[in-house]
Amino acid sequence: MKKFIGLLIALLFVNQSMLSQDTIISLWPKNEVPNRIASDEKEVHKSGDILLLSKVQFLEIEVYLPSKRNNIAKAMLIFPGGGYHVLAYDWEGSDIAKFLNSKGIVAIVVKYRLPDSKSLENKKMVPLQDAQRAIRLVRYYANSWNIDQNHIGVMGFSAGGHLASTLGTHYKEEVYEKIDEIDAISARPDFMTLVYPVITFTSEVKHSGSMKALLGSDPSVEDIQYFSNELHVTKETPPTILFHASDDKGVPPENSLLFYQALIKHQVVAEMHIFPKGGHGFSLATDNPELNRWTEMLSQWIRTF
Repeated sequence: MKKFIGLLIALLFVNQSMLSQDTIISLWPKNEVPNRIASDEKEVHKSGDILLLSKVQFLEIEVYLPSKRNNIAKAMLIFPGGGYHVLAYDWEGSDIAKFLNSKGIVAIVVKYRLPDSKSLENKKMVPLQDAQRAIRLVRYYANSWNIDQNHIGVMGFSAGGHLASTLGTHYKEEVYEKIDEIDAISARPDFMTLVYPVITFTSEVKHSGSMKALLGSDPSVEDIQYFSNELHVTKETPPTILFHASDDKGVPPENSLLFYQALIKHQVVAEMHIFPKGGHGFSLATDNPELNRWTEMLSQWIRTF
């Protein structure tokens, strides 16, 4: 009964605040966050050219709504990157959300936990737990935000792209014990957008920093294979569009290519764009007229679902 009342109060809060620019909702009920342990750790916000969040303690989704008349009933959850050490929260989060709003898409920035926090146990599974919970929350509140429950995608940048592709390939797996009725909802994305994503930990093109942050300095073969997402594509993997730059020295474009090849092998709808220049972490690429076409390509692609 207490859980039901808590959900009812949360829903009332959403309905009252849905006309605001953004709505912030906790990912988990208080005191029921999986793999959380008590600590004196504090969340860190570092402001500069980019807002960087680390040691994340307050787990939330931030919902950006387009005007009701512009809303096309589709939604995108956004996972900012940062090598599983930080979240580039505005650069690859809220800035992207505002762009998607301009195209009539409801955008949700996911503030997920990072595995270098001392507030966690079984750290490697925590980002996926948060990702599954986030998409279930969005489906739960879909009607309140004028979203079609069958048109909810995920989008990730760099390590956030690894998390998005992990969700897209491991959405069926029970990675935490059910807490409430929300956890009975499907965690499968309807489509995926991966932007200069980390994909593999098995080859020489892996991003060693993300792998070490997620799996530790001496990961097992089993963990490396589990989190190399090109190995887990099936015919049920969501349709995917990928964007990368050929001159990306941080996360080589072969990461996107490996995932694209796996999608094609399993006859999943797939599209990939590799631009000649752009490096790593280009976000909206507002200063690059050739590269910034990727956002319009994305908005047109989303309308096909």
